[in-house]
Amino acid sequence: MHVLLLKEPRDGESGPDPYIRDLASHGHKATLIPVLSFKFVSLNTLSDKLFQPEKHGGLIFTSPRAVEAVRMCLEAEERREEWSSSVKDKWNSKSIYVVGKATAELVRSLGLNPLGEDTGTADVLSHLILEREDTNILPLFFPCGSIKREVLPTALRGNGKLPLETLTVYQTAEHPDLEKNLKNYFTEQGTPASIAFFSPSGVKFCLEVVRRLSGEQLNQIKFAAIGPTTQDAMAAEGLCVSCTAEKPTAEHLAAAIAKALQ
Repeated sequence: MHVLLLKEPRDGESGPDPYIRDLASHGHKATLIPVLSFKFVSLNTLSDKLFQPEKHGGLIFTSPRAVEAVRMCLEAEERREEWSSSVKDKWNSKSIYVVGKATAELVRSLGLNPLGEDTGTADVLSHLILEREDTNILPLFFPCGSIKREVLPTALRGNGKLPLETLTVYQTAEHPDLEKNLKNYFTEQGTPASIAFFSPSGVKFCLEVVRRLSGEQLNQIKFAAIGPTTQDAMAAEGLCVSCTAEKPTAEHLAAAIAKALQ
């Protein structure tokens, strides 16, 4: 059956996207349509902070884009050499927190050792950080996107009284070809058996178009969510969520969709 995945392709990955591959292993044909476009900002400020690890108690990454911003700061050869010879080891002597496997893999590619890749959500990650860190540490540095949810900052600053410094390093907007790509998909493939959402922003930008294109067949579509935050956003819009991935990985989402389509 046809499955529509409303997500960006993974950055710099060779070979098939893991979500397409894992759904194919269950006998389903998946198509990716990118929902968001990203613009990097404040990279000079980010670079300054990255090269002053002594001013921070650790790092937090909750999205692959934030790690991508760090990689862009290391593009100049002298910066990369300084990073490899001393700076990354200084960061590795502190805690480097991540949400999810995709972000953890990218963090490892920078030579850093991530903690918390199995947490899966910012909420669960905040509990891990609060368990491990002392309130008198130097501020944890959190490079993030313009549409970040306030779960992590609220939990750390509010309940935990932990010092946190955030910096917006990318801005998120609707992908310029989103509506055109969705129309083409529905024209060529018809209404899919299942549609998976990967973020609250995806729900915000796509749902109206999906409703319009699927018309009376909307109720036959099995809607899937990558995690609880996205599930809540879908439910808030009145969508019936057929399944949610147990963990935010290709394997878990494919299994959940396959079960819902049985």
